[in-house]
Amino acid sequence: MRRTATVTAAAVVLLSAPAAANADPGRPVVLAANDLFTVISNLQTWLMGILASVATLFLILAGVYWATAGGDPAQVERAKGALRNALVGYGLAVLAPILLQVVQSIVGG
Repeated sequence: MRRTATVTAAAVVLLSAPAAANADPGRPVVLAANDLFTVISNLQTWLMGILASVATLFLILAGVYWATAGGDPAQVERAKGALRNALVGYGLAVLAPILLQVVQSIVGG
């Protein structure tokens, strides 16, 4: 009984004291840490990485399709389609900085 009372009292003391995370910083809290240029730059980096990754995946698929075609014309056409998709993906990854600069100029950055 005494042990339970001690643990309960300790819990009440710890929970009743204000935590440092809830303390008032004394200054306004800024929600946006980055300016527009930084956000667009980060978006450009992520977009180029994602597009290049997907294009690489399609390039690998095209190679697998072509290697396993065994002379089947339908499978070769499927490989050519995957290769075209990979090239389009790489093209978009290269054009991503230009497209994001257009968006930045429209938004006013």
